[in-house]
Amino acid sequence: MSTGEAAGTAELLEPGGRTKSSSPRQIPVVSVVTEDESEQGVLKPMDLNRVIKLLEETDEVNKNDLEDKQLKCVKKLVQCYQNGLPLRDLAQMFKILNLCSGKIENQPLFVDCACDVLKLCGLPFLKKKASDEITYAEDTANSIALLGDLMKIPSSELRIQICKCIVDFYHAEPKKHITGYQQVSSSYKIHMAEVGGLAKTVVQSMAFLENQLVEKLWVLKALQHLSTSEVNCTFMTKAQAASTICSHLNDPDPSGQLLFRSSEILWNLLEKSSKEEIIQQLSNLECLLTLKEVFKNLFMRGFSHYDRQLRNDILVITTIIAQNPGAPMVESGFSQDLILFATFSEVKSQNPLVKGLKLTNSYEDFELKKLLFNIIVILCKDLATTQLLVHGKIILALFTYVKKPEKHKIVEWSAAQHEELQLHAIATLSSVAPLLVEEYMLCQGNARVLAFLEWCESEDPFMSQGNSFHGTGGRGNKFAQMRYTLRLLRAMVYLEEEAINKDLCEKGLIQQLIGIFKNTISKHSEKEEAIVLEIQSDILLILSGLCEHHVNRKETFGTDGVNIILHVMRTDPKKLQSGLGYNVLLFSTLDSIWCCILGCYPSEDYFLEKEGIFLLLDLLALNHKKFCNLILGIMVEFCDNPKTTAHVNAWRGKKEQTAASLLIKLWRREEKELGVKRDKNGKIIDTKKPLLTSFQEEQKVMPLPANCPTVAVMDVAENIRAKIYAVLGKLDFEKLPGLSAEDFVTLCIIHRYLDLKIGEIWNEIYEEIKLEKLRPVSADAKILEAITTASENIGKMVVSLQSEMIESQARQDVQNEQKVYSKELQDRWQEAREKCTYEYLRLGRCCSHICIQMCCNYIQGR
Repeated sequence: MSTGEAAGTAELLEPGGRTKSSSPRQIPVVSVVTEDESEQGVLKPMDLNRVIKLLEETDEVNKNDLEDKQLKCVKKLVQCYQNGLPLRDLAQMFKILNLCSGKIENQPLFVDCACDVLKLCGLPFLKKKASDEITYAEDTANSIALLGDLMKIPSSELRIQICKCIVDFYHAEPKKHITGYQQVSSSYKIHMAEVGGLAKTVVQSMAFLENQLVEKLWVLKALQHLSTSEVNCTFMTKAQAASTICSHLNDPDPSGQLLFRSSEILWNLLEKSSKEEIIQQLSNLECLLTLKEVFKNLFMRGFSHYDRQLRNDILVITTIIAQNPGAPMVESGFSQDLILFATFSEVKSQNPLVKGLKLTNSYEDFELKKLLFNIIVILCKDLATTQLLVHGKIILALFTYVKKPEKHKIVEWSAAQHEELQLHAIATLSSVAPLLVEEYMLCQGNARVLAFLEWCESEDPFMSQGNSFHGTGGRGNKFAQMRYTLRLLRAMVYLEEEAINKDLCEKGLIQQLIGIFKNTISKHSEKEEAIVLEIQSDILLILSGLCEHHVNRKETFGTDGVNIILHVMRTDPKKLQSGLGYNVLLFSTLDSIWCCILGCYPSEDYFLEKEGIFLLLDLLALNHKKFCNLILGIMVEFCDNPKTTAHVNAWRGKKEQTAASLLIKLWRREEKELGVKRDKNGKIIDTKKPLLTSFQEEQKVMPLPANCPTVAVMDVAENIRAKIYAVLGKLDFEKLPGLSAEDFVTLCIIHRYLDLKIGEIWNEIYEEIKLEKLRPVSADAKILEAITTASENIGKMVVSLQSEMIESQARQDVQNEQKVYSKELQDRWQEAREKCTYEYLRLGRCCSHICIQMCCNYIQGR
């Protein structure tokens, strides 16, 4: 810029805002606001373009003079806008901010100017019209987004002021009213920050703050505010905020703010953005090593209420990360430390990490203990952790809680806390013990569990608090303890480890469980019904697991066991829809019939004697689809007992319905649901594919390996038709009572189900051969053709038999109708004759043609 131009600019900047030039046009660069006008809330327009032009000028000769003029200009600008920024001026104002910030590196005096402009950005924005928010939305979003880019400028003051400006977005204080303007709501400014993606650039700025604690704390404070929004959290996630913040958790910070603010941001990210993505970002060795060191420091040296809360928060975040199978929990050594911290109170350890440490009964330490139990359950899902659990003696530590309360013993927890930890420990054992069978047996697990179960059943006074999640339904009783103990037993029994199950049976578990079941029938209130039903279901499942494949154990189950099964089967069917757990109990009961009764002839006979088959058929008649398959499977097995047939045939349902009629009705319903093609009379339509379902038709035939079952074969297992065929076959198709004509038409198909299914499978084989473009040898081709023809002929024969039955029934219906008509006619004539006789007696005479006419009229009238 020339000397003349500089002098001209100096004239423009003289106080008063007027020039000494003789030019007729006098355009001021700024308008100076007096103190009186500022107090009255006056905002005068300014020519911001001239300010921008001035800041863009360069003059190497009079560099200092130009800098002074620029600084004075910006200061006057700041004074003018001290009550707020109009939305229409925002884009230009941020351009001025950008120009000032760009000069900082070479001209440090511009730091204060840039900071002053930033303070203005923290003030409420102003609008002249209601539409300004929409009109200037794009400019506003782009301007606010520029704040994140300015973080790249290496100025501590500037970066701190940018963060303060962002924080002010969330704590805007209303200023005095400006004449002609309205203040924009703070939510608008926050929304524009979201639209502009400010959060993403602020996260990226952390790369420039490696060893600058103060600036880093201010950036975290800004991010803490920004992370309260789901939109911002999404942008932060894309910028890898979780891993960036987590990797700096253990940076030196005497104030403790870094850890607090970082954990708060991580919580917000987990809650308000993609949880899976955040877990993935945190599931690396660097983050887990940092979390491990932070947790260890807080665990060993954190004694304040605040430190303990923060320690628990870090553990919860770790627990969430541990749910990712790919997280290197073992490799980082974090798993080993967590197992140590979970067990050091119960099992003595010489590890220096826990030497001299002791947990108190404070709320935070109590929560910590529960969180440690919880993370053990998650860690044990990784088989690599198994050896660490053995080394940490986790089974022994958890079993210290599986015992009845000891009177007058000083414990570190209150009664309510100890009860909750006891329930949590038993629940943890249910997950861990099945993985550590050898350690379970070495700790005499079965003996401990059965002794505790005996205490649960006993009459010893015990006032359970029932306050926790695990104690639900157990207030004032021992049902909660019993429920979790039975869950533990169920987990161990279903391992099918013969050593465990044999030991349990030898210790009398079968008789003990039957006794507990009997006691629960009478000793509970309506409030406890749900938990009692769960207990009963688990008892039956445990008994099923113990007795299956062992006749001697089924004999031990005996008549007492059959009686409890019959008791459940007599439950009011309306209760199945109550939602309390009767459905689950009924499933467990049906399973126990299969595992504990079938195959043991004395138990089968006792079940039949007590009308057990009647109860099964009553359940089948309820038409609950989820039970039908299991009940029919039991019926198939029971029909091997020669005494069963008489019981099945003797059963009568509603409207005197027989068992055979019920089964045939179920067949028709199943075929309707499967989309099998039948005509209005129930006859076969397609004799080549008489059993084909709509699903099979959609799937088409495709070549499969020899060890893969085809669709036709899978159909046998996936619906109840095969079971109905098996039951009716064992009852003898020729001797089924109480069937209608419709039933007989359906029975024709059921009777030939096996032949039709074999034919269907052969047709499938033939189609596969054609698809694979194979040509059988002549002999095989003839046999294949003969089989398919024979299958089709069977279908035609069934159709012919069905048609014959339908026609026969039609004739029978006509005959029955004629009989009814004849009888009705005879009755009417009889009434007419009686009427005629009455008339004769009344009148004393009778005329035959009158009588005949009167009878005809009477019949027609009736």
